[in-house]
Amino acid sequence: MSDLERHMIAPSFVEEALDCLRRSGRPTQPLLARLDLPPVVRQPVSAQTFGQLWLAIAAELDDECFGLGARPMQRGSFTLLCHCVLHAATLEQALRRALRFLNVVLGAPTGRLVVGDATAQIELNDTQEPRSAFAYRSYWIILHGLTCWLVGRRIPIRLVEFRCSEPSGGEDHRLFFGAPIRFNQPVSRLGFDSALLALPISRSNQALKQFLRAAPANILLRYRYDAGTAAAVRRRLSQKAPPNWASFATLAGDMRMSPSTLRHRLYDEGQSYARIKDEIRRDLACTMLTKTRQTVGDIAAHLGYSEPSAFYRAFKKWVGVSPEAFRKLQGSA
Repeated sequence: MSDLERHMIAPSFVEEALDCLRRSGRPTQPLLARLDLPPVVRQPVSAQTFGQLWLAIAAELDDECFGLGARPMQRGSFTLLCHCVLHAATLEQALRRALRFLNVVLGAPTGRLVVGDATAQIELNDTQEPRSAFAYRSYWIILHGLTCWLVGRRIPIRLVEFRCSEPSGGEDHRLFFGAPIRFNQPVSRLGFDSALLALPISRSNQALKQFLRAAPANILLRYRYDAGTAAAVRRRLSQKAPPNWASFATLAGDMRMSPSTLRHRLYDEGQSYARIKDEIRRDLACTMLTKTRQTVGDIAAHLGYSEPSAFYRAFKKWVGVSPEAFRKLQGSA
């Protein structure tokens, strides 16, 4: 996959956005024509094009959240949300303000921040039938993109759970978020490291003006899982089996930068070399447990673990259950 393709938005996401217009009884072809898009979008579109589509649908519906909440998020609400959180002291304070704002504006689903020892989770609760994956994902994009901009770095996502069933194009969700994703869960939630809640907010009114001029395309692109230095490291590592991965110093040299520069750039994106290696091992492990019949010992060896017990401990830390339990859960889903 080329860098250009990695910065594109899947056609399944475009189709879901257009469905919001169809459900309101509005035609899609005039809007697509204005954006120079074909009547049926079968190829990925750029983040800029999808951002234009988002704004156009928001104008048609007078709803910046695609008509997916209990009440419309009327045009201008996102700007007000940004002003509401701009002068928060920390990420935690900004998140709590943002959730209160969205709860008042949308009515439902209602979001709350649940803080644990290692993981903070944003839970979305709803009394009605599950909403679409697109509805929950749009909520995450708004909240995650804004808070990433506030702290000036990507907030790595550790888990994503959807209350709804898996839509077509489920793999597009994994690529977008870069985290373990589970569907048909009791509550929709997004989790990240709780230590990040203490990050300070330092953005000016002038910076906000620049941010809003480029939104929402900037949050679709800049804070995606597959953009930036961490993504470049991830792509290099993914080309080899884990036992053959280079040392950090060798990798930095291959990327034509010093180890300290690479370490600093990863830190700015909320990442580290060790964490990226763990993420790749986690994704490989989940795929092999779900798609193959290999034993846990064979999977551990493939991932570069000298002892299966070390893999057990790592997997339970990543996913919350043992490899066998994960395989059983996936088989029954």
